[in-house]
Amino acid sequence: MIIQPKIRGFICTNAHPVGCAANVAEQIAYVKQQGEVAGPKRVLILGCSTGYGLASRIVSAFGCGADTLGVCFEKEPSERKTATAGWYNVAAFHQEAKAAGLYARTLNGDAFSNEMKADVIEAIKQDMGQVDLVIYSLAAPRRTDPVSGEVYKSTLKPVGKAYTTKTYDTDKDLVHEISLEPANEEEIFNTVKVMGGEDWELWLQALNDAGVLAEGCKTTAYTYIGKELTWPIYGHATIGKAKEDLDRAAAQINQRYADKKVQAYVSSLKALVTQASSAIPVMPLYISLIYKVMKQEGTHEGCIEQIYGLFNDKLLADAPETDEAKRLRMDGKETNDATQAKIKALWDQVTQDNFHELSDYAGYHHEFLRLFGFDVAGVDYEADVSPLADW
Repeated sequence: MIIQPKIRGFICTNAHPVGCAANVAEQIAYVKQQGEVAGPKRVLILGCSTGYGLASRIVSAFGCGADTLGVCFEKEPSERKTATAGWYNVAAFHQEAKAAGLYARTLNGDAFSNEMKADVIEAIKQDMGQVDLVIYSLAAPRRTDPVSGEVYKSTLKPVGKAYTTKTYDTDKDLVHEISLEPANEEEIFNTVKVMGGEDWELWLQALNDAGVLAEGCKTTAYTYIGKELTWPIYGHATIGKAKEDLDRAAAQINQRYADKKVQAYVSSLKALVTQASSAIPVMPLYISLIYKVMKQEGTHEGCIEQIYGLFNDKLLADAPETDEAKRLRMDGKETNDATQAKIKALWDQVTQDNFHELSDYAGYHHEFLRLFGFDVAGVDYEADVSPLADW
């Protein structure tokens, strides 16, 4: 079939297998060009199919030479419909790993469930013995509690008081004001249950209880902290409360498994176009502006550059530098005062009339399309391709 992007709101409902494979190949080529990373050889990536999780798997495999076991929740293709982009990313990764002689296995399903934890443990026992790095990179709008069966749904709202700010509606090409009512206590609690550190802790507990957590294992969960412009919807909002809970979970993991010398960190990464960030009010406008400023400064990085730097400079170091909350920070090129001042100046000026002039929305939209395998250089989008792909 001829596959062209079908965009609805802030999501693309299809994906291009050749474009996704080209994206994966580009990231692998970048890692190979940077050189080897001294580090783990048996890595579990929870949320391995897109964005920072996919980049983590690529750096683990092609930087560290590690065996990788991934978990994701993706929709497979049919004769008439494409798969999700993550499905094609995983298929391409498997093909590249096999060609390089690297072990790669991926389990598709609900990472929050006890059943998936059991399946992962069995796979580790069969193929890897133990794991010495666990990447927690899950992003989901809801979570079913594995014990009670209750379904919790996250909410994107400020905390404490209502908030009015600018945003950009990608569907309507419209800069406008948006007002968000504050979350109630139940909405905050539910968001923490979905996006906080509880499931990360449950994974480490399950791995440890099964004897597949190696001594000295490192683990990290990814977060975004941001600065003043995004705090009302991110840092000081329901998402922020959930991200704060990751700090609690990291401290708890370090304490609980101190005898095994397990090291848990929360890693704060820069804002990028992802399937998750596209859905968050304010973020499309903010990211379009930081792309403009950071590209002018020569400091712009994508997922693969951020994760290679995290692994090489911080996560796998013997005594990495951390902030006051003991987090690893890869967001300094975005959150420093000088860069933020430039972004704030553009933010104050931007209107519907000058948005495309002041921002790098062209770059934002390009990256958005690339998430789904579109707008990738060298790919013939008029070619007849099969949507079928397997791992």
